[in-house]
Amino acid sequence: MSLTFENVTLGQRVLFGYGRAARNLSAEVDRLRARRVMVIASSAGAAIADRVTADLPVVLRHGDVRPHVPVERAEAARAAAAECGADLLVCVGGGSATGLAKAVALTTRLPIVAVPTTYAGSEATNVWGLTDASRKTTGVDDAVLPVTVVYDSELTLSLPVDLSVATGLNAVAHCVDSMWAPRTNPVNQAFAMEGLRAVADGLRRVVRGPDDIDGRDATLYGCYLAGVAFASAGSGLHHKICHVLGGAYDLPHAQTHATVLPYVLELNAPGAPGAARRIADALGGAAPVAGLNALREELGAPRALADHGLRREDVPEAARLVMPYVPADNPVPVGVEEITGLLTRAWAGEPARDGGPA
Repeated sequence: MSLTFENVTLGQRVLFGYGRAARNLSAEVDRLRARRVMVIASSAGAAIADRVTADLPVVLRHGDVRPHVPVERAEAARAAAAECGADLLVCVGGGSATGLAKAVALTTRLPIVAVPTTYAGSEATNVWGLTDASRKTTGVDDAVLPVTVVYDSELTLSLPVDLSVATGLNAVAHCVDSMWAPRTNPVNQAFAMEGLRAVADGLRRVVRGPDDIDGRDATLYGCYLAGVAFASAGSGLHHKICHVLGGAYDLPHAQTHATVLPYVLELNAPGAPGAARRIADALGGAAPVAGLNALREELGAPRALADHGLRREDVPEAARLVMPYVPADNPVPVGVEEITGLLTRAWAGEPARDGGPA
């Protein structure tokens, strides 16, 4: 059979270098001829943001950042951008800071330069998300894709190991989901598997030695490839589930992704044996779920949704909320029974297995 596919790789400038964030950011602001910069960073990331943006023409530092981007926070940030006359958004931090910048860009069309300090990967995608009345809506718009990403592993050194693991496993989820997402193709699958290898290797090194710069470099590099793959392939079942859980129950983004992933892999792997073999190879295991379980054990990964705020009585409602978002071309048929079972086991932290639940 001949190879036939369509691939779109988003255009984006990437500047990568240890200890170079401030100078690379300054050079990029000059290149873009920005004169009125709005900096978006949470209070937890303010010190890093102040340091790397010290030489920029900053007109506003906006710190009202929340997970899942509540719509009222987005509207306040949009109003602030208009009031200060910003011509460029610089977001410094994790996925929440990037998400708020995207929400502003969605309506203002202002360009974004992203400076990640976690392994979220949102900076490499044109996907936005907003939460209103406990329901999270996501969409795609090229206006929210940062024009430039400034990666500097030095900025991740203050990220605790447990958060490094959780956000890194979010990148792993981008890679795995990309293998069977709606627009998957050989190009984004290649990005995904190289990203998976890099993130897995990098996280192992970070856990063994949190100051291992080569490990943090590898993890940042891998999370960028994961984001590129995800942006091209689209959102699969895993991300649909996690977005619903985050919006409806205010669960922490990275920990939710890290916890749910083994169960989606368990469910989908039998319906996509070629993808499953490649995932297993990238993880260094004989089987995909076993390889992922070994990695999670080595990293001390989050184990149960019950630990992060989901109640057992929430599971039936959550399953019903997920169902409208299940991709039609998921590798295996999925109904409310399958989603309920998956969420029940993820809530309890039961072991995932190759070949399905015992």
